Amino acid sequence: MVQELHRLKETPSQTAGPYVHIGLTPNYCDIRGVYDGDLGTTMVNDQTLGERITVRGRILDGADTLVRDAIAEIWQADSAGLYNSPSEMRGTADPNFTGWGRCPTNAENGYFQFETIKPGKVPFKDGRPMAPHITLWIVARGINIGLHTRIYFSDEAEANAIDPLLLRIEHRQRVETMVAQKDGSIYTLDIHLQGPKETVFLDI
Repeated sequence: MVQELHRLKETPSQTAGPYVHIGLTPNYCDIRGVYDGDLGTTMVNDQTLGERITVRGRILDGADTLVRDAIAEIWQADSAGLYNSPSEMRGTADPNFTGWGRCPTNAENGYFQFETIKPGKVPFKDGRPMAPHITLWIVARGINIGLHTRIYFSDEAEANAIDPLLLRIEHRQRVETMVAQKDGSIYTLDIHLQGPKETVFLDI
């Protein structure tokens, strides 16, 4: 008779919330004394090189309802296209730019917002230049695995047209779900988790 084994069972999956804000942004939750300020709140200082911009947007579910308890993180190159990373071998990134930010969506209006700089072009793995872009990661209650996408810029149409990643999107009308619209120094992109306007998410 074969003995039944009760080991190596899969652990049940869990979503990121509702406690994700407590761990990642305690000051935002009015929990003081953990950090002087929540990590990722400030990306630039008065010596940071490059064009200052604001990147903002909302996160909406399949019913076009605001997701007010999400957290957004961004990673990006500096104005010269260099990453603040030990694996950056092309040069030295701007020491006055973190290259990384974290922001909870606002409970009142649902916006995330980053004060940052316009990134420079970086090479694709085969050496082709990619259009200036920012990597965006989203986590929220109900999302089992964080969602990755990119933010491109509407005033970089020529570079966007030959971007190696954007060229891989089969349904060309969906490219616009990754392009932030410019209004002065503010770039806005809403993220749609599901539905007919669903944002293109990347499997990375």
